[in-house]
Amino acid sequence: MHVTAPRAKALGRALIPRHPAQAIATGFGLTILAGTLVLMLPIAKTGPGGAGFIEAIFTATSAVCVTGLAVVDTATYWTPFGQVAILVMIQLGGFGIMSFASLLGVLMARRLGLKSRIQTAVETKSTGFGDVRAVLLGVLKITAGTELVIAILLTLRFAIGLGNDWAHALWLGIFHSISAFNNAGFALYTDNLMGFVGDPWVSLPIAAAIIIGGLGFPVLFELGRHYRRPLHWTMNTKLVLSGSAILLAAGTMFICVLEWTNPKTLGALSTADKLLAGFFQSVVTRTAGFNSLDFGQMDPATWLGIDVLMFIGGGPAGTAGGLKITTFAVLFFILLTEVRGGTAVNVFGKRLSRSVHRQAITIVLLAVALVIGSTMALMLMTDIGLDRLLFETISAFATVGLSTGITASLPPAGQLLLVFLMFVGRLGPVTLASALALRARPMMYEFPKERPLIG
Repeated sequence: MHVTAPRAKALGRALIPRHPAQAIATGFGLTILAGTLVLMLPIAKTGPGGAGFIEAIFTATSAVCVTGLAVVDTATYWTPFGQVAILVMIQLGGFGIMSFASLLGVLMARRLGLKSRIQTAVETKSTGFGDVRAVLLGVLKITAGTELVIAILLTLRFAIGLGNDWAHALWLGIFHSISAFNNAGFALYTDNLMGFVGDPWVSLPIAAAIIIGGLGFPVLFELGRHYRRPLHWTMNTKLVLSGSAILLAAGTMFICVLEWTNPKTLGALSTADKLLAGFFQSVVTRTAGFNSLDFGQMDPATWLGIDVLMFIGGGPAGTAGGLKITTFAVLFFILLTEVRGGTAVNVFGKRLSRSVHRQAITIVLLAVALVIGSTMALMLMTDIGLDRLLFETISAFATVGLSTGITASLPPAGQLLLVFLMFVGRLGPVTLASALALRARPMMYEFPKERPLIG
């Protein structure tokens, strides 16, 4: 069949994603597909034959979406080739999310009028209206610099302090550095990092990488320019930094109090090790997925509190997952304003846009609906308790990677549901937020107001 030139051009335009959400979903989907095919190669798996489809697609999705959930043991199931493939997927996934989320800011800024763009540039103290090349180079420099420093620290510890040969220590340092900065949670030990529960030379560098990656590129970039001038920080930076500090401290206190006497978690450790382990677990619940304690042995009340921390997540435009600190901070200030009887939501001396109110509420309600629906589906597939299934569902959706130990025991349909949750959870909040922002159109008219009864 002959295709005319105009029709061919129209077909080509139809195949090209017209919206950023479509572009990022397509890119991540193709990366996951390629990773799945690579992991199914016999060279990627130890023993005879290649990995099964479920094992391969679950691992590829978990790596690209920087989650860390696994249905097989990363340390023993995959060959060095397979582990390198996982590491490459982690790096591509983390860098892709940071770059895409940051570039969305450039795109949305360019959709604004000139006056709004000038006001935005003045408020953020930026030198231009959005340089794509500068954004990508900034993300690359921060990523490479942080991963290099953490890799050196870990390599020295693994080689000098723990007696590994330098080649193996270097590989361990590089792998765990990249996995930590990208908030992935994959480890080359069967028990993850439980063997280092009292080792600050391993726990603290990994925790630092997780925190830095979870703050988000816009915050890191602004701190690099104005770290001595907090008054010049944007609302986003102030919310992320203050929210992160509060959640890290609250999470540490919560885990330590509830698990302090549990003989299967903190109970058998010294006081110093308990505090270190409590802090590390508080860090990783912010969507990193490493663990130096056995989460399957924790009290169900601890699981519920960790569910909340996982659901909140880290900063926007970073490697952390969840619905982001800023989303919940917006809801908190809306609540505070309503309780006080105010009319405008003010945050750090600035008035919050009403469109942001609606975006935050929309994202949270949709996420809650998805988590509840997925948990109910898993309950119908298995006889596992609600507390463990809810933990697993939130961990997948928030791309955390923590588990109470039930991932591998779920039926194939349940594991594929987690694959779907990881994909949607990694891309959903950022793409939905961008879609809502880019679809905003001024109304030329308004309907009469009326108030239904509330409460």
